[in-house]
Amino acid sequence: MAAIRFGFGRLNFHLLKRRSFLLLKLIAFVCSVLLFCEFFIYYLVILRCNWPEVKTPAHDREQETLEPVLKAMFLADTHLLGEIRGHWLDKLRREWQMERAFQTALWLLQPEVVFILGDIFDEGKWSSPQAWADDVERFQKMFRHPGHVQLKVVVGNHDIGFHYQMNRYRIKRFEKVFNPERLFSWKGINFVMVNSVALEGDGCNICSEAEAELMGISHKLNCSREEQRPGQCGDGQPLPASAPVLLQHFPLYRPSDANCSGEDAAPPGEKGIPFKERYDVLSREASQKLLWWLRPRLVLSGHTHSGCEVLHGAGVPEVSVPSFSWRNRNNPSVIMGSLTPTEYALAKCYLPLEDTVLITYCAAAGFLVVLVLVRLGLLASPVLFGYKLLRKFKTV
Repeated sequence: MAAIRFGFGRLNFHLLKRRSFLLLKLIAFVCSVLLFCEFFIYYLVILRCNWPEVKTPAHDREQETLEPVLKAMFLADTHLLGEIRGHWLDKLRREWQMERAFQTALWLLQPEVVFILGDIFDEGKWSSPQAWADDVERFQKMFRHPGHVQLKVVVGNHDIGFHYQMNRYRIKRFEKVFNPERLFSWKGINFVMVNSVALEGDGCNICSEAEAELMGISHKLNCSREEQRPGQCGDGQPLPASAPVLLQHFPLYRPSDANCSGEDAAPPGEKGIPFKERYDVLSREASQKLLWWLRPRLVLSGHTHSGCEVLHGAGVPEVSVPSFSWRNRNNPSVIMGSLTPTEYALAKCYLPLEDTVLITYCAAAGFLVVLVLVRLGLLASPVLFGYKLLRKFKTV
């Protein structure tokens, strides 16, 4: 009797050991899938991105000197969800994606400055003071950065509302968190950051002040190009003699996205839809004013959530930066720019596809279900099933 009990005990021990080993393997598999989909995939994808090379030699009679190159990263339309329209699962999934993508890009690409081209928040135009504070806290956690990296933000319509919703309170609230400077110079490169929401052109107080500020910036830029008489420029610190890079949320006027191409362009069914001035793009008048006043060498904008490259006026290029969030695109991306005072080169860095992550999770879940069913004896082993099927095929 004791021997029989001992035999049953050994059998139970081996069964328990086998089940525990199976459970450990399942846990290890699940953890591996989670680590891949939530961490490693960002490194594998972003690691393929490289800074574009820009021609920097400036020939001197005696030697060749190199202009300093500024590494700038541009992204747009993060649309952090608020308390009204923000589902907790949507917040968790999409904001985790943006945080991991941004932090991984910072670590791998090492940009010197990051520009976010508006619509930081989704509900800034109507959020309460407490909701605004909560959204800002989440943003600062997600887009945290070391002290040697500068983060510059342009205001968008979802941050302060469209023209008819915009007011001084919302603008001041935004500028209290983000630096309100409109003109930023670094390494001999001038950046002009425009509140494009205020370029309605109807003479409202906020719009008039915004235009007056831009005219002042235009005057400073003209002085840096020595196009003003010395007495008109004053004794202040002159700006670098470099045509500016214009940064704004609304794109300059274009009829539609019909001429846009690329894997992150608008879907074919949306390309031909005409854009509405002062809603989808700036008005013709406002666009002409910006080009005339600032004479930029490059324009970067957001708002459309899709990529596009167009030429304006006398060949001024504009690049529409796609949305950074899976909520708006399956294939978000950032623009990597290598800039000098006279030249620039841009490259696009794509982030992981949301479909890739979802398919990986579905495949892993299906594999686990099959494995458990085989272990429980509810499903024949796929190897044994394939062997029997092969033998049957040979005999036939």
